[in-house]
Amino acid sequence: MPKVDVRNQKGEVTGSVELSDGIFGVGVNEVAVKYAVLSMLANGRQGTHSTKTKSEVSGGGRKPYRQKGTGRARHGSTRSAQWIKGGIVHGPKPRSYRFTIPKKVRRLALKSALTARCAEDAIVVLDELRLDAVRTKSMVALLRDLNVGPSALIVIGGKDEAITLSARNIPGIKTAYTNTINVHDILKYGKIIMTKDALAKVEEVYA
Repeated sequence: MPKVDVRNQKGEVTGSVELSDGIFGVGVNEVAVKYAVLSMLANGRQGTHSTKTKSEVSGGGRKPYRQKGTGRARHGSTRSAQWIKGGIVHGPKPRSYRFTIPKKVRRLALKSALTARCAEDAIVVLDELRLDAVRTKSMVALLRDLNVGPSALIVIGGKDEAITLSARNIPGIKTAYTNTINVHDILKYGKIIMTKDALAKVEEVYA
């Protein structure tokens, strides 16, 4: 079983904890991770892009000039694609990019991502995480004491507005609950900060 140090909010090591092999010690399935990230990014797209065809742009109601005798190419409308202000051929139209992957693949991708980050020594476990009030300065000081670098994902076990509101204005920092973590965020941020409570819930939910 992989082991990581447990730290307090000042960054001091207070003990260690063994991580579950079923979550943090599985084989990394890169294909599952790839499709989990692609699915999340695709599902986040609005798909509202739209262009007009020659039947939708304004103007071009009559034939620009007679068919024969001018020496010029034959045209029936000034709103065809080759004309300035003409329509677009095969341009994007509103559509949904959404696609889903099987639940087992999603779980495998999450375990693979956590295993990879554990191998990189990117997981920081805290004995507890408490703030007395909503104060960004307090969160900045805490992150500085933990020496987690410019970006971090803070995973907490339950709703805590003091933590989420204190961290939301700090660039490169994001908070998440144990039931909202995803593969994209796990791979995106430099460090993953978890409380022991959050770690236990992750191992319970995704085991």
